[in-house]
Amino acid sequence: MKDKVLRRRWGRAWQLGLVGMLMPLALGTTAQDLPLQAQVVPPAAEPMPVFPRPTDGRPEQRPPPSTAKPLPSSFDVREFEAMAQALVADQRVPGLAMAIVHNGRVLSARGYGITDVRAAEPVDAHTVFRLASLSKSFAGTIAGVLVSEGALRWDSKVVDYMPGLRLADPSAAQRVTVADVLSHRVGLPRHTYDRDIEAGTDYTTLVQRLSAANMACAPGDCYGYQNVAFSLVGDVVFATSGQFFSEAVSRRLFKPLGMNDASYGLEGIQGSPRWAKPHVRANRGWASLMPKPTYYRVAPAAGVNASISDMAQWLIAHTGHRPDVLPAPLLATLHSPIVGTPGEMRSRAGSWRRERLNAAGYGLGWRVYDYAGHRVVFHGGAVQGYRGVMAMLPERDFGMVVLWNSESSLPSGLMPTILDRALNLEHHRWLDVDIDDVLYAERVEDSTTPGAAASSAHARPH
Repeated sequence: MKDKVLRRRWGRAWQLGLVGMLMPLALGTTAQDLPLQAQVVPPAAEPMPVFPRPTDGRPEQRPPPSTAKPLPSSFDVREFEAMAQALVADQRVPGLAMAIVHNGRVLSARGYGITDVRAAEPVDAHTVFRLASLSKSFAGTIAGVLVSEGALRWDSKVVDYMPGLRLADPSAAQRVTVADVLSHRVGLPRHTYDRDIEAGTDYTTLVQRLSAANMACAPGDCYGYQNVAFSLVGDVVFATSGQFFSEAVSRRLFKPLGMNDASYGLEGIQGSPRWAKPHVRANRGWASLMPKPTYYRVAPAAGVNASISDMAQWLIAHTGHRPDVLPAPLLATLHSPIVGTPGEMRSRAGSWRRERLNAAGYGLGWRVYDYAGHRVVFHGGAVQGYRGVMAMLPERDFGMVVLWNSESSLPSGLMPTILDRALNLEHHRWLDVDIDDVLYAERVEDSTTPGAAASSAHARPH
């Protein structure tokens, strides 16, 4: 009871501190004289859930990595690598890649299984996967970089960059901000026109159809997850930077962060030296396909391709170790919840949400959770034949990501398993793997097979 009261108090303090935290990034180089209301991300009309306070007690700032709590002494990366290996045994899933980072270092970044059941090649650290909605974190981040440079504001009106934008409520289009787009607060019902994306309709046509979509609420007043409307940020980035969206992300994020395998679009993944084919269930096994171009057409929402080596660098940057590219105030803004998403706690996509989450919200391209009393920054993604999850624990300066090339839900249990170990929570069987037997077999092999230990060496930052 005492902990709940403290969390409520700190939650109120956090809400009050959000304005102070967001204001420095909202200010542009020529906007110093604007009123306070125009200098912050507009608050959500829905009541915000209570989230754990930052570990240093200052709700207005992100705690620096140097203050992070250590991982428990029992935390053993080999345990999770063995779990990943067990998942690809007998092709329970065809292929998988996993990265774990801590204190700015890559503890593990490896591939497991194969890229294609019809032409098997091993998945390695540079095998490229389709990221699906993990791409949204890149869209929020590139917009934030432009805000940091003073070229854009979170409260900039999208219609200023897209004068032809129309919504069913004529006045609504005039009010939608960049922050509304990136936090899914445009006011549309969730997944508006996703079926049309899957049917092959192009992005430009779908944007024109937004004028016919019923509004669920006024812009900024409610949450409704989007792919078409979210991708409006790509037009804003183009109008602001003069670069195509994918080019802006490549030049300002991929290249400076050393994400050398990353790309956008169907051509990007097919042009990769090694990439994982998507797999769907067939009979009692798996069948590989060619990737569908559909969701690539909404690139900001779902267009990125990347390797696990790339994603390790992405997490290192987002845990605060690349301030030359992503300054700490920007990270604090991106990772702060703007709108409550209580439906996440009732989601059927993983029992860990129902059992571990006390609060859920969405920031700017990232989800934010109260995970058993600890703040977790998260996103998941799925398109035909690909799945992925990534999560960070700011208080531990810790991050992890798992990518796999099938529609199986099995590997998703790796994330809560690893988070529980990092937080020293009571063990829960999130994953259908008898890990004790797997670890025993691995240790026996390592002690008897020449060179076996070298084959499991951990990747290091480039």
